[in-house]
Amino acid sequence: MYLPLAAADPASTDIWAVANSPFLWFCALGVFAVIFVQTFLYSRAAKAAAPHVDMPLREVKEAFRAGAVASIGPSLSVVLVAIALLALFGTPAVLVRIGLIGSAATETASANLAAQSMGSMLGGDSYTQQVFAVAFMAMSLSGGMWMLCTLLLTPVLKRGSKSLAKRNPAAMALIPTAALLGAFSMLTIAEIPKSNIHMMLVLISAASMAFFLFLAKVLGAKWLKEWALGFAILIAITAGYFMHTA
Repeated sequence: MYLPLAAADPASTDIWAVANSPFLWFCALGVFAVIFVQTFLYSRAAKAAAPHVDMPLREVKEAFRAGAVASIGPSLSVVLVAIALLALFGTPAVLVRIGLIGSAATETASANLAAQSMGSMLGGDSYTQQVFAVAFMAMSLSGGMWMLCTLLLTPVLKRGSKSLAKRNPAAMALIPTAALLGAFSMLTIAEIPKSNIHMMLVLISAASMAFFLFLAKVLGAKWLKEWALGFAILIAITAGYFMHTA
């Protein structure tokens, strides 16, 4: 028998009765329905805008294909995180989490803090239905704030970017690139001090990416540029597996 979160028992450790409730499944399916609608609308808007920027339909299709291929590699990490979280939160809650913008590490930390505030821990003997409900709510609020900040700040940043583009077009062209480099550099640097294996994997993935981009340039193979990120991630994951089991 499945129970709603409001009926969570503070004594029962059968969290699956709550974690797999029909209401949570409905929420998960609703999130993915919104994602599919957004994908359709954005794809249609991109095709409609292409002629206005002198972009042939062939290049639009190439851009879509490149984006789809490049997303395969990063999606693998999402799948691995989702599998790890299934034992703690159940399928519907994990589907909701991976379907929204946010950070699995940040939201899991929020859930863990909520559980600790109730004298419990995620997955422990005292991980009751009530603790699960509170932890899941904390995780949902953490992820929801990402969405709220995006909704509120995007129009403000858009107005600022338009103003900067008028005053200094060169700076506006450099800022997005610098922001991306800074964000990915910080993510990379944060992994290096963890262990020698982490440092080796950073070097292996960077060398793999550079090799495939160089090979694509020499061979004139556009498809290899599209697959370079996915190949580099797969190589790093494989190397990490063998290093960890060695």
